[in-house]
Amino acid sequence: MSNSILSYAEVRGFVADRTSRAAWTALALVALPLIASCSARERRATADGQASSLTSGNHEFAIRHGGRRRTFLVHVPPGSQSAPLPVVMAFHGGGGNASGFQRYAELDRVADRERFVVVYPNGTGPLPNRLLTWNAGDGCCGYALTNAVNDMGFAATVLSDLETRIAIDRRRVYATGHSNGAILAHRLAAERSGIIAAVVAIAGALDLKTFAPTRAVPVMQIHSVDDPRALYAGGLGPPFPGTDNRVFHQPVQSGLDRWIAANGCSTRADTVAVKGDAGQTATHLVWRGCRDGAEVAHWKLTGSGHGWPGESPPPGGEAIAGPQTRLVRAADEIWAFVSRFRLP
Repeated sequence: MSNSILSYAEVRGFVADRTSRAAWTALALVALPLIASCSARERRATADGQASSLTSGNHEFAIRHGGRRRTFLVHVPPGSQSAPLPVVMAFHGGGGNASGFQRYAELDRVADRERFVVVYPNGTGPLPNRLLTWNAGDGCCGYALTNAVNDMGFAATVLSDLETRIAIDRRRVYATGHSNGAILAHRLAAERSGIIAAVVAIAGALDLKTFAPTRAVPVMQIHSVDDPRALYAGGLGPPFPGTDNRVFHQPVQSGLDRWIAANGCSTRADTVAVKGDAGQTATHLVWRGCRDGAEVAHWKLTGSGHGWPGESPPPGGEAIAGPQTRLVRAADEIWAFVSRFRLP
């Protein structure tokens, strides 16, 4: 679910129960090793309003939004920029932060190969740069939800700020995220489809009561049936160690069904790939025939847990996240899916 591999529901419980010393201690032990600073060099727009050019590598920026100082990291691929670059906005999970997510998501590797910009925004929380969450849905998550943080507006403002610093292709802006960040990606697709061309959500399901996207949005979900935290079938999840907090999770397939209906797709999925190894499987399902060339896709995993599929081991360990899977690499699947789509 996140850099800390706590489910969004469990993070919400931790934030809500501030009197529980054991809860805060357990959460901090998982999250603190993932908090690191990122070397920063801020570039401003030129005087005539045209975007300046960021050098390749990592940058950190701060902006004001909603009365708060908000920060985000930017990874720029190597090489000269001959045309505006696509952008992938990557949202960390609840309890984590941008720098921790950047280290294990493997997106920079794909960005350097395929030449796109990755933006890693930071959520908000009760402490500086730690225990951060997103206001991602009607039941999610923690500090951001409780304080009604406008993360939809923040994401849009980050994009506007970014294009003063580097030329970006606004028709090719995509979103992805892990757990709480995945739920935010779903919300962006549903409520800001005018700026987000396609999304991929990993280990976090759609969590909106009001769902009325204004166009057909390509959506992919990567989620394990055996996820021990963000329960695939929905329902009351397990308590996080050290607490009695249990929260209801939204069913994964129900969220996909809502996208299938909204996009006008065929209700029958095509199975386009099946992989298996060491007690794990990965089945690639695709719902086609959608309006305006959209698509709904799903890597349905078994035998694996809540971690980010790929080479990096889950922060916090498999004891919390469940078994890691390398049958698919989330970073590669994200770009393979979203790069096929553009805003109309």
